[in-house]
Amino acid sequence: MSDAYVVGDPDGLSPLLIAVRDAVARELHAQVALRGERIELADVPEVSYQVTVQVERTLSRLTARGQGPSDRSKTVTGDL
Repeated sequence: MSDAYVVGDPDGLSPLLIAVRDAVARELHAQVALRGERIELADVPEVSYQVTVQVERTLSRLTARGQGPSDRSKTVTGDL
């Protein structure tokens, strides 16, 4: 059973995946706004790079706070 079900997340995603999903969504929103509501095929590599940068920042921030993938103690509630 994943941690997502333990903490009761209705999306069925772990807190780590929620953070990654949110980082991707924020960056895609920013890129679409920056590019006039349209991402051209030629721009996909740059957009992908920017999304990767945001995911890396998110993972670094979570790791610095001790909430990385190896430390699940902060996300599990109650005894199993």
